[in-house]
Amino acid sequence: MAAIAPVPAQSRLLMSGNEAVARAVWEAGVKVAAAYPGTPATEMLEVISTYPDLYAEWSVNEKVSLEVAVGAAYAGSRSFCCMKHVGMNVASDALMTLTLTGVAGGLVIAVADDVGLSSSQNEQDSRYWGRFAHLPVLEPADSQEAYEMTKLGYELSERFQVPVILRLTTRICHVKALVTVGERQEHVGAGFKKEPARWVMTPSGAARRLPLMFEREAALKAEAEVSPLNVIEAGSDRRLGFITSGPAYMHVKEAFPEAPVLKLGFSSPAPIDKCRELAALCDEVVVVEEVEPLLETELKAQGIALRGKDILPRIGELAPPVLKAAIAKLRGEPVPAVTAVAPMQVFPRPPTMCVACPHLGVYYTLSQVRNITIAGDIGCYTLGAGHPWNALDTCISMGASMGVALGLDKGRGESDKDKRILAVIGDSTFLHMGMQGLLDIVYNQGNVTVLLLDNRAVGMTGGQNNPGNGLDIHGNEAPRVDFVKLVQALGVKPERVHKVNPYELPVLFKAIREEVKVAEPSVIITDQPCVLTEAYHKLKPFTVMDDKCTGCGNCVEVGCPAIHVTRREKAIKPNGREVDLNFVRIETAACTGCGLCVQPCAPDAIVHAETVVPINILKKH
Repeated sequence: MAAIAPVPAQSRLLMSGNEAVARAVWEAGVKVAAAYPGTPATEMLEVISTYPDLYAEWSVNEKVSLEVAVGAAYAGSRSFCCMKHVGMNVASDALMTLTLTGVAGGLVIAVADDVGLSSSQNEQDSRYWGRFAHLPVLEPADSQEAYEMTKLGYELSERFQVPVILRLTTRICHVKALVTVGERQEHVGAGFKKEPARWVMTPSGAARRLPLMFEREAALKAEAEVSPLNVIEAGSDRRLGFITSGPAYMHVKEAFPEAPVLKLGFSSPAPIDKCRELAALCDEVVVVEEVEPLLETELKAQGIALRGKDILPRIGELAPPVLKAAIAKLRGEPVPAVTAVAPMQVFPRPPTMCVACPHLGVYYTLSQVRNITIAGDIGCYTLGAGHPWNALDTCISMGASMGVALGLDKGRGESDKDKRILAVIGDSTFLHMGMQGLLDIVYNQGNVTVLLLDNRAVGMTGGQNNPGNGLDIHGNEAPRVDFVKLVQALGVKPERVHKVNPYELPVLFKAIREEVKVAEPSVIITDQPCVLTEAYHKLKPFTVMDDKCTGCGNCVEVGCPAIHVTRREKAIKPNGREVDLNFVRIETAACTGCGLCVQPCAPDAIVHAETVVPINILKKH
């Protein structure tokens, strides 16, 4: 991204929550920022990297990114780390000890929860990390608050010498609003001061820090009770009050503008007395939180009578129609009808890979291989589970394909004893958490073939750079990982490592067919860039010669979105079996000339578009 031009102090800018956080990080004088891409958090570091006067990096995973930020905070500098909710699972090993050491310079950890599962494999609630790690949690309700709470987070962090969690959701991350911004205030770090009793967490050292952690938590509880981020809005209709936080506050205010509301911006530790104060104002109280009944459980344990997930769903966003329906049922009133314009009926559009994606050939080939079980991973190639390939059998988390594949091998039942086991993983995911899994396969002599799909980008989150493509976050040259040497260094025999062009289907098919027969670890590396990056170069587009197309449909099975079925017919084969014929055309404007569809075309009906004589010329002659 290009560098951002200086913005005058007190300017108002239209910003998403991610952009607002990035701006606040820069203004707060942060020196080091690190992250691993993950929707809905990705844009924070992308934008931060465009600001001057700080260091930003894409780390190989979230744990490393947090540790980089921790090191900077130990040195007395302000630092920042961001990730999506499942990324905190990866970083938690460092987090759970960091809560004992604390920090010297300010450290804000932004965690973006994907409420509604727009791009994630689960819907976990990151507020639990505040309770689990005894850390303060701030929850903005819009872009302006995301900006302000990020800056306040550094003040809290340095005042209490503790990391601060900024809990965002997809709605906050991506919805834009006007934000009043300021200018950068330089912050000079004091430098690292040796203090082994604090920074070296041996069991004896950690035991001495535990009481200090609980003392700090008590001080944070007192701070939450008086924090201006926790505000009671009295309201005029005292029949029902609400305790809420984050974007759920906006939903409550839209649905019940006259109701008393306790808006929690500093939500952990929970301000119990403040909640009692709100409860005293109302006949009945409802806790509205996305997504788990975390605060509800805490307040009930304190003897505060309230309602929560007994009337509200535990999944998805709590939008005004959801709230209104729940409260109507609570009051015994008719559930309000939702008046909305009926959506236009369109054909289903399931997610699919891009035109000419190098993964298309991989999954087309896998769909043709029989007697295999395929352990998948997190990335664009997860889409291989869908139509028309149906060539993925498991998918759990980043890097899990390796361990799952080994487990499938070692845990074979009688029906699986002759099955071939494959693991599919992308280049960035392999560097993130897959290397250890491959080492485990080699060490434990697993009978697994690994397909390492190197498209030279973190494809699914927007094509960010990683150590596999030789470019840093700014697009500057950086050392590039040699995957062949890397997997050999992890113990895979040189003769069991193959690098292939995924657009050459016969070569790819042969490599897979031969390697799955070998009862030892093997790796097949596909090496073509993501089509959405600058590294990809288009070739001459193809078209279909209608008079030659027999409707065999082989090209359709490749799964390229540029291929459209224009006509379907039934036919009877000489053996009497009925078959479906799919006559197609290629969207030439979208075609990049990868040639995947040409190779399985039985009648050779697919040719370069420029070789076809235009119909109007034929008519003239």
